[in-house]
Amino acid sequence: MSTATAVTPLTTQDADLLVAAAHRAAEEAGVTVSVTVLDAGGHLLAFRRDDRAVLISGETSTRKAYTAVQLDAPTADLVDAVQPGALFHTLPTALDRPLLFIAGGVPIHRDGRLIGAIGVGGGAPEQDHRFATTATEALA
Repeated sequence: MSTATAVTPLTTQDADLLVAAAHRAAEEAGVTVSVTVLDAGGHLLAFRRDDRAVLISGETSTRKAYTAVQLDAPTADLVDAVQPGALFHTLPTALDRPLLFIAGGVPIHRDGRLIGAIGVGGGAPEQDHRFATTATEALA
């Protein structure tokens, strides 16, 4: 019988660090964003929207994080999977809580296990992905 080692879950301190790192990266690029951090169960740990960020960025950052945690994959890697005829074509509308297949959501792992996700919205999709990835690297 094997025993699984416990992995420290994503903490509110981790979430604050992730939000700060993503906002710093966006600020350096001159972009105003919203950042959402969810735990492995998809529950909100932290959220911050720049006061000048477009209002919809709050919703998109949250949906990107939710998509990344549910599918344990960066949303940037899933864009093609929801195109007509692709494997997940109907997935965006199949669930009560909508997924968003736009770059900017990144799962967060610790010791190889999923512990949460970060979503960034407000910039171009490639920028949002870069800001989210930069934040996860700051956590390591």
